[in-house]
Amino acid sequence: MYSSKIEPKFSKELNSKIGLITLASDYTIEKDFNNVISGMDIDLFVNRIRSYSPLTSENLIKMSNTVTDVSKDILPNESLDCVVYGCTSGTIATGYEKIKNKINLAKPSAKVTTPSTAALNALKKMNIKKLSIFTPYPKDLNNEVIKYFEENGFTITNNLYFDISDDIEIGKVDQKHLFDVLLNMDHKSSDALFVSCTALPVLSMIDDLEKKLEKTVLSSNQVLIWDTLQSIGKKENINGFGKLFKNK
Repeated sequence: MYSSKIEPKFSKELNSKIGLITLASDYTIEKDFNNVISGMDIDLFVNRIRSYSPLTSENLIKMSNTVTDVSKDILPNESLDCVVYGCTSGTIATGYEKIKNKINLAKPSAKVTTPSTAALNALKKMNIKKLSIFTPYPKDLNNEVIKYFEENGFTITNNLYFDISDDIEIGKVDQKHLFDVLLNMDHKSSDALFVSCTALPVLSMIDDLEKKLEKTVLSSNQVLIWDTLQSIGKKENINGFGKLFKNK
C-alpha cells in the first residue's frame, strides 16, 4: 500500500457560534433553543454547570463559581459570538456583571446574555410596564424575582408560584396543568405575563396563551433565545413562539 499526504482545505465562512451554559438539572433549555434556531446558520454548543439543591440564593451563587471553567470548555481556545448563561434566578442572585466578567475571562470577545437581562430588553421592546409574573421557585426566590423587576421600574400586578425547591423537578411539571394555571391567573391589570425559569416547559404554549389572553406572554427561554439572536444580528421574524419574535 502507498500513502500520500493531501493538503486540507478549510472553510472560510463559518456559522455563528453560540455557547450555552445550562444547569446540569435542566430538562428544557436545549430543546427550546434547537426548536427556535432550526434551519438557521447557527451552531449551538452546550456545556452543563453543576447545580445544587435546594434552590436558594446561596446555592445559585455557589453554582456561579465555576462559570469561567465551564465557558472555557466550550470549544476550547476558539472564539464564540455569544455565550448564554441559562439561569434566571441564578443571574438575579449573582448579578449580571459578575456572570459576564467570569464568562469573558474565558471568552473575551463573546457577547453575554442571561434570562433576566434579556427579559428587560424584551419588555422594553414590547413597551410593557405592568406585569403578571409566574415562577416555579420557593417563596424566597420568587420574591427576589419580583424585587428584581420592581427595582427595574416595572409594576407587578399579580404573582403566583409553585414553591418547588428542587430544580430537576421543575422540568417535570405537567404542561396542561401549567397552561391552565397561567391562563387562569388574574391578568386584568397587566400588560403582559412573564413566566420565569429556563427549566419550565413554557415555550411551546406561548402562542396559544397569547391568543386566549389577548396579551403578550414572555418566558425565560423565549426572551433568552430572542436576545441571543439579536446580539448576533439575526433579527428576522420567527413564527410559533410569540409576539416577541415579530418585528412589527
